Amino acid sequence: MSGQLQNKVAIITGASRGVGAEIARVYAREGASVVVNYFQSKDKAQVVVDEIIAAGGKAIAAYGDVTNPDDMISMAAAAKEAFGRIDILVNNALAKYQFNPASPQASIKTVGWQHFDEQFKGTVAGAVNAIQAVLPAMEEQSYGKIVNIGTNLVYNPVVTYYDYTASKAALVGLTRNLAAELGPKGIRANLVAGGLLETTDASSLTTPEVFGYISNTTPLRKTTTVKDFAEACVFFAADASNAVTGQCLSVDGGLTMP
Repeated sequence: MSGQLQNKVAIITGASRGVGAEIARVYAREGASVVVNYFQSKDKAQVVVDEIIAAGGKAIAAYGDVTNPDDMISMAAAAKEAFGRIDILVNNALAKYQFNPASPQASIKTVGWQHFDEQFKGTVAGAVNAIQAVLPAMEEQSYGKIVNIGTNLVYNPVVTYYDYTASKAALVGLTRNLAAELGPKGIRANLVAGGLLETTDASSLTTPEVFGYISNTTPLRKTTTVKDFAEACVFFAADASNAVTGQCLSVDGGLTMP
């Protein structure tokens, strides 16, 4: 297969379903050999792998809990064994979450530190563990692309999901520090901030009124689909962004313009 990611090897965490699965499919279409990471959804991950192979691409499924450093080291080893190198890491895995405006996490009066703790472990610790696992391979080849998945709620908290937004804001800081430290080694780090995506497991409880409000307030007058978002994630993985690092791109129809 030919494309923008030809001869590249990409690991996508949390890729058995939703956004991660679509990123895996799009990257494979663009020529990358893809590692579909999963934690609890082995069968779903294998379905994604089978779809990619049926379309002429290359992919494997790799188990790993992003909150477990040893799992991430094993995942990186599986990638190297299968494909010989690691060029791209997409930190997409998300601790189980529901975007429900009526949830306790949507108010400072009811959110608890345990909510923050869970999201920071899944988002920030998970990204750190995955990055540390793939870094030796990227340093060895003096090349790498780290693509972190964030949220536009950091810039415009349309709904105040305190725990989720705080953890993703920390991911912005992590991205910029990675860019500063790893740039001299040929490793780029950028972040793609999603808007409210129609529709994922996490947004399944989002009310039609919220979707309508978002759609009506974006310049494009539409909500962003999972496919829209996955297509945008190609740029930071491709050679087109070789001179770009430490940046955050909002993919939300222009709702936020940070």
